[in-house]
Amino acid sequence: MAGVSTHTIVRNVALIGHGHVGKTSLTDMLLFKAGLTDRLGSVDQGTSLLDVDEEERNHKLSTSAHLSHFTHHNMRINLIDTPGYPEFMGHVISALSAVETAVLAIDSHKGIEPNTRKSFELAGQLGLARMIVLTKCECENIDFEQLLTEIKAAFGDRCVLMNVPVGIGPDFSDVVSTIHLPEQIPEGVLLSPQQSHQELVEDSVEADEELMMKYLEGEEIEGELLNRAVRCGVQAGLLVPIFCTSVMRDIGVSQFMDGLADYSIPPDALKRYVTLADGTHQELEQTENAPLVAQVFKQQVDPYVSKLSYIRVFSGVLKKEKQLHDTRTKESLKIHQLFDMQGHEHQAIDEAFPGDLVAAVKVDDLKVGDTISDGSLSIQLPPMNFPTPMVGLAVEPKTRSDQQKISGALHKIEDEDPTFTVSRDEQTHEIVIHGLSELHLSIIEERLRERDHVEIVTHQPKIPYRETITGKAEGSYRHKKQSGGSGQFAEVHMRVSHLSRDFEPEEFFVRSNFSHLREYHYDKELNFAFLDCISGGSIPNQFIPAVEKGVRERLSNGVLCGYPMQDICIELFFGKDHPVDSNETAFRMAGSHCLQEIAQSASPALLEPIVAMEISIPEEHMGDINGDLNSRRGQVIGIEPATGGMQIIKARAPLAEVTKYARVLQGMTGGQGTFSMELSHYEPVPYPEQQKIIAAAGASET
Repeated sequence: MAGVSTHTIVRNVALIGHGHVGKTSLTDMLLFKAGLTDRLGSVDQGTSLLDVDEEERNHKLSTSAHLSHFTHHNMRINLIDTPGYPEFMGHVISALSAVETAVLAIDSHKGIEPNTRKSFELAGQLGLARMIVLTKCECENIDFEQLLTEIKAAFGDRCVLMNVPVGIGPDFSDVVSTIHLPEQIPEGVLLSPQQSHQELVEDSVEADEELMMKYLEGEEIEGELLNRAVRCGVQAGLLVPIFCTSVMRDIGVSQFMDGLADYSIPPDALKRYVTLADGTHQELEQTENAPLVAQVFKQQVDPYVSKLSYIRVFSGVLKKEKQLHDTRTKESLKIHQLFDMQGHEHQAIDEAFPGDLVAAVKVDDLKVGDTISDGSLSIQLPPMNFPTPMVGLAVEPKTRSDQQKISGALHKIEDEDPTFTVSRDEQTHEIVIHGLSELHLSIIEERLRERDHVEIVTHQPKIPYRETITGKAEGSYRHKKQSGGSGQFAEVHMRVSHLSRDFEPEEFFVRSNFSHLREYHYDKELNFAFLDCISGGSIPNQFIPAVEKGVRERLSNGVLCGYPMQDICIELFFGKDHPVDSNETAFRMAGSHCLQEIAQSASPALLEPIVAMEISIPEEHMGDINGDLNSRRGQVIGIEPATGGMQIIKARAPLAEVTKYARVLQGMTGGQGTFSMELSHYEPVPYPEQQKIIAAAGASET
């Protein structure tokens, strides 16, 4: 096959929303109705065309994004079905970076859930066109008008019905289009199609000045004119079409397919920008004749075809066997096999064009977020901002044979999942894995066992505490060692102080604030600055990097319990050397020991991670949940009503208190509660708790 879309009209769509709202079932139905399969896949029966991993079938939920495509109205629609639980939000973020249109699926019975809002907001932040599809309209106890009110309250009056249900719940039997009104309105319609039609016309013409003038002059906006107005409104972000569906009864799905073809926006309708080598930004020319610019948005280890790197082409033509450039590694690469993907099935192709979503095989150095070019320009597409994995487990192989395989298996999963990390604790020499929740790490453990045949033993979650100082101190350290022949000598004098986060480095690190400042290095992630304030050559220039290296080594190991330090400013202002015995090793040791000693005099403190939580619960459990949060040192920030008697609590709490919160919430709400959490910031640990942690750290070292 030559390529994917040389002469094909393409639309790229991500299906997003909370877990268990029916996204995968809807995708299975779309593929079935498009004639791509002779049987309708089922999540419940384990026959879905998309949930093909063993853990997905076992849990009946998606754990990663899956790419499929179908043709409708002579248009190829690339559809990415994304997972709905917050544990797998990384796959949602990367999928959204590869599309122009996001369709938010909402369970008509459950209404707006925590991840519903989060997904909609993420799509908006990326400037994507957005639609809403209401699923499971056949379920009982649906208050449709209340649901519509809550959708508009949450996402704005720009949300407009594209069809109106005939009956709801068990009586749901059909939908009536608000674009093309039928001559006779069937009985049982919940809302007036004529009124919804009028609202649609009034909202959609706002995006098209020509149509607005025609409307104001009394001209009827019907048929293709109205379709055009809706397209313009969706593309401009002024309109969010709503479609009502039932996959179980195959109602409204065909109209939804029409909507995808008619209103999802073209690949070049969304402006894309790249960062050039000099740091400036430039709009990307999204044409075949432009230089190649593409980005990796998903990694998958397939047991049959090895590693798959899913790539979105934004400009130029991606060809196999052509020399390419990875702007992250600054290395050349070549793609020998290129696939057009349909779920887990694939078809070999030779090239891909702007707007295409394809997969490259066995390109080991690629990672999610990498920008690929032809090397003619030094450019970078915007980075994907993933939530920080906060829940850790120390793991070890169960048997000797597992020990030989564990490192490779864990790093394969790390490549696939941008919210999963693997590290080795320098203090304990343990392998530590981090994910977004207990469930996330449980799925990882299952994948290791089922796919990679690696059994592991896990220990209690480790909390990623940090250390800092709250005061100021000044001191020196002399490193002197003589063991026959040339020895080691270095002396350093430093000042340490707390560094707040509300400042601009370029304005703060100046000579008016730091006399004799020659140079500074700033680490934004740790909010750490190392200042070279040496005067008179008291430390030779060639040894100053060694002092900084020693300081950084001490920062990574802390001064209280072995946790990394942050929010600290270190000024190196004086020192001494020896013409024979001084060397880089000596100054590195002096820098490390000097910081360790003077930090003890600068009121060192332990910081704990605070997570922002969004908890969805039945209203009758509000008192219990609030009380439980208080007992966990949590703080309720706000409460919002949701559909179906649910309440959404927004809170902050120490991560150490909520690592097992999923289990607690399920028990307190009878399985009806859900929540999401992500890192908010770090705060000082209360003194009694700090003493316990320091004592525990000391006990573990003895």
